[in-house]
Amino acid sequence: MSKINLNDLSTIQYDVLKELGNIGAGNATTALAQLINKRVQIGVPQVRLLEFNEISSVIGSEENVMAGILIMLSGEINGMMMFLMYPEVARSMINVLMCDNSDSTDFNDIEISAVMEVGNIIAGAYLRSLSELTGLTIDVSVPMLQIDMAGAILSVPAIEFSKIGDKVLLIETEFDDENDKKDTITGYYILVPELDSYEKILESLGV
Repeated sequence: MSKINLNDLSTIQYDVLKELGNIGAGNATTALAQLINKRVQIGVPQVRLLEFNEISSVIGSEENVMAGILIMLSGEINGMMMFLMYPEVARSMINVLMCDNSDSTDFNDIEISAVMEVGNIIAGAYLRSLSELTGLTIDVSVPMLQIDMAGAILSVPAIEFSKIGDKVLLIETEFDDENDKKDTITGYYILVPELDSYEKILESLGV
């Protein structure tokens, strides 16, 4: 049984989890900049430890249509990670990658593959930084993409969530092009480690 109680974390434990979120988001920004071949700035990530049913209030509404990329985690860290973004953000990234100027949020098969790859690269960069910081091995599954209302997307991991942990680590990140700040990219990372994995993460960092 895990010794970690997510409802009663010490200030140091909570600060360490928040810093992991900050570092992971920074690495993901670097990966995004390399992918779209632009200089990208990142705002200060907003990191929260939440009950799963509180997520929809942060992202706006359960009825908001979003693109969600779900990756299962195994190895020394078990659980799941989801990256959420609005379809307009996904379209903006696709346009950069494919030198297009479409404004449609209906994606064809090639564009869906591109969205999955973007999410895979961003989430992968986050998880690599977590692995390097903790020295723990993290294996990832093939990403799964769903474009639907946020409530429907979140219902999939919510079923598994009840078996995994008490709370999730939600990181809200804003990226923007240094030379064109009118298109701000907002994305949400949802990290759901098992309770034992939270314990491993904190112990590996001496907390």
